Amino acid sequence: MTTTEPTIPPGPATTVWRDLLLDQLSFYWDFHLWPRLEGLTDAEYLWEPASPAWSVRPGPDGEPRLEQEVPEPEVPPVTTIAWRMVHVGRDVFGRRARALFGPTAAPPDADMFDPRHWPEAPITADAGLAMLEEGYRSWQAGIAALDDESLQQPIGPKGVGYADFPMAALVTHLSREAMAHGGEICLLRDLYRAQLAPSGPTPAG
Repeated sequence: MTTTEPTIPPGPATTVWRDLLLDQLSFYWDFHLWPRLEGLTDAEYLWEPASPAWSVRPGPDGEPRLEQEVPEPEVPPVTTIAWRMVHVGRDVFGRRARALFGPTAAPPDADMFDPRHWPEAPITADAGLAMLEEGYRSWQAGIAALDDESLQQPIGPKGVGYADFPMAALVTHLSREAMAHGGEICLLRDLYRAQLAPSGPTPAG
């Protein structure tokens, strides 16, 4: 008598890796980055720790823009909290979320680097914080709607030069970007606070 293995019906799509990726970024956001941004002022947001520095400044048309050069200089200028916050909230999370998951006012064929997905560059701390949070929440919501199989699929034409990379590679890359720039923002806050602190007594000679 021969026996056959029982047929196991396919289960629901797995989300193990998706959940790990989401948990990694949300833990960083909830316990490391966002609490450290409480009380950010306009003066701190735009503080230039060195000269020259890239920041958010009005362009020729009077609209605030993120200063940058293409190609980037071999040794780029130091960047302000404003620069890094807009870069993370808009360029890292926001534009990619709008391009890949919507909604966006940009044309349907606009890739994930297209500035039309999100052109604004806030020049106040409150607006910068709002952009950062909106970009993060939009990106997290888009990833939460995927499953593990979707994360293994190529990004597609909107990824331009990264079109053949799996979505999971983009997720891990953006998490690294956010953590790196987030750490720099927190350090800039520390340096800003330190340069305002009164100096200690001069030792007797």
